Amino acid sequence: MTDLTPPPMPSFPPPPPTPKKSRTSLVIIASAAAVIAAVVATGIVVVQSTGDDSKSSAPTKPAAAAAAAPDPTPTYDEVTADSFTIKLKTKSRQCFGSAGCNLTVEPDLTYVGLGDIDPDATYEITYEIHGDESGPVIETAELSDQTSLNYTPSVISTVSSGTKVSVEITDVTAQGE
Repeated sequence: MTDLTPPPMPSFPPPPPTPKKSRTSLVIIASAAAVIAAVVATGIVVVQSTGDDSKSSAPTKPAAAAAAAPDPTPTYDEVTADSFTIKLKTKSRQCFGSAGCNLTVEPDLTYVGLGDIDPDATYEITYEIHGDESGPVIETAELSDQTSLNYTPSVISTVSSGTKVSVEITDVTAQGE
């Protein structure tokens, strides 16, 4: 007869099964390293290509350099009376019934030219105000530094409160060109 007794148990437990290592994290790390290396390499190439023009393989042509250089003398628009629009701002108004009104008005100029005006020139802009009971009032404003407008407010008297006051530019003269 055969002995059917089980074999004796070992004195220590069997080792746990080894889990399969996932390669996903290894692939992610390798991809990130490749992207970082590509960015660094691109940065080095860009810095070297823009940093030292003396190592350029193509010689520069004097004619091409002259064509690309800006014109040393800037050109400015010719400023005329048509280069501006003008309106009047009423700063104060005092009316006396049928006797008319006293108005204090200031010019409101807008440059409507297409190009730039000379920043070093001072422009004297002469304008004529219509509607005063004594006749047209002629005033001059000075435009300097392209944006600084100096003028004296005008005080006019109208015949009635319904009198329309208007203005037009009659002359522009450039000083210091």
